[in-house]
Amino acid sequence: MSIERLETKQRMSRIVKHNGTIYLCGQVAADALTGIQEQTQTMLDKVESLLEQAGSDKEHILSATIYIRDMKDFAAMNEVWDAWVPEGFAPARACVEARMARAELLVEISVIAAEK
Repeated sequence: MSIERLETKQRMSRIVKHNGTIYLCGQVAADALTGIQEQTQTMLDKVESLLEQAGSDKEHILSATIYIRDMKDFAAMNEVWDAWVPEGFAPARACVEARMARAELLVEISVIAAEK
């Protein structure tokens, strides 16, 4: 089986495709100086764009792991998440509180999806 890596740099690839499965590297907000809902929305917009580039979409997400800096933001993040996920297509999901690579980041997501 072949492995296809897209947007590869020394440290990571933004997309890895293998055997009909798409793996995205962790995605964070486009603007880390905004609040949790804005960060969540721009993060999910980036996921959607990468999935499209890889030949998939949010209806084909298999699994999502969300890292949130502070669980006090859990409900506000979920408001954006719930509006973004199409009804009937919720993936397997975990959400954990974690320290972020940069202090201003409030949320990050790692996604695994199937090709369309």
